[in-house]
Amino acid sequence: MKRFPLPLLIALVLPCAPAFASDGISKVNGSITASAGQTYGDLDTVNGGITVEGGAEAGDIQTVNGGIQVDDRARTRGISTVNGGIKIGQRVVVDGDVETVNGSIFVDRGTRIDGGVETVNGGIGLVETRLSQGIETVNGDITVGIGSVVEGGIHVNKPSFSLSLRAGRKPRVIIGPNAAVNGPLHFEREVTLYVHRSAHIGPVEGAQPVPFDTDAAPND
Repeated sequence: MKRFPLPLLIALVLPCAPAFASDGISKVNGSITASAGQTYGDLDTVNGGITVEGGAEAGDIQTVNGGIQVDDRARTRGISTVNGGIKIGQRVVVDGDVETVNGSIFVDRGTRIDGGVETVNGGIGLVETRLSQGIETVNGDITVGIGSVVEGGIHVNKPSFSLSLRAGRKPRVIIGPNAAVNGPLHFEREVTLYVHRSAHIGPVEGAQPVPFDTDAAPND
């Protein structure tokens, strides 16, 4: 998981007037909306969410204490937040990584991410998504849903600092119908790994795959 560089955080909290259209937008204590069909530079804020409406194009998207939503057919560079979820719609192109520290990530059908997907403390869900550089998390469920293709494998890290881990619960990792994970699946902590019989996966280390053939994985 990449860390938010200190100069960026300092720049974000300094007062600045927002810029619009082909320029970037920077705010403090406020949300940002990139209007449908328009082109923007980087979008960043502190204490506010960011929405990229359908068909808009934007540079890097980053917030501290806020969620991010990217609507259908938009295009962006990297997407990251510290405390907040990320929701990406259908047929979106992301030319970079998608990252959050405390929050979930959901990616809908037909989207392509030319980078990795990473969380520390949050779930990850993909539906018919193509991902070029793998999935990494510490404390979150992972669903590689129907028809998704993940290059670069899956890595679940052992916690190296204090996390509010739910006592007695192992993360669920689900590889759904006709999905593929082209790369190693490496687990440094105990997980429950479900793999649909129609799915394709690389070598597994640290878990025993449980096969299933229903539309949804079994309940724990």
